[in-house]
Amino acid sequence: MRLERDCEAVMVPQGDVVTLPAGQAGYITQALGGSFTVYVDGNLFRIKGSDADALGKAAPPPLELPVDADDEAVERLVWDQLRTCFDPEIPVNIVELGLVYDCVLEHREDGMRTVEVRMTLTAPGCGMGDILVDDVRTKLELIPTIAEADVELVFDPPWNQGMMSEIARLETGMF
Repeated sequence: MRLERDCEAVMVPQGDVVTLPAGQAGYITQALGGSFTVYVDGNLFRIKGSDADALGKAAPPPLELPVDADDEAVERLVWDQLRTCFDPEIPVNIVELGLVYDCVLEHREDGMRTVEVRMTLTAPGCGMGDILVDDVRTKLELIPTIAEADVELVFDPPWNQGMMSEIARLETGMF
């Protein structure tokens, strides 16, 4: 892969935002959930799906929801969106990793909805925490009828491998 234009990226796992220059060579190590993890000069970087064109890839399609969608349909789409959020170092989504503790939809007076999410990280000191929270918020606010997503990072109870789904344990080899 060679970047087709300058591109903002987040260094993994530090979380530092950098600009990778046009022409920079590297390769894609993970392309999940609409974002990309790329290996460049001995470092990993996460690139947003909205910058897919810099990698010569297509951006994810916009989300669709029927105009008369009920809460159940919206909640289903919320969980689908949460499953598109990945730790850049682990090829398993945050739902299967057991990082999402709570997700609540509420109606506003204007007919729109808010969603509140409580989530954690696999390690409290992870430099990608703010990046993952922003990814969750951004992806949930793409859902039609969601006016605001409030994502709270919590560490109680502490995450452990027992919170992972069977799928996640199989994917990571943690039986």
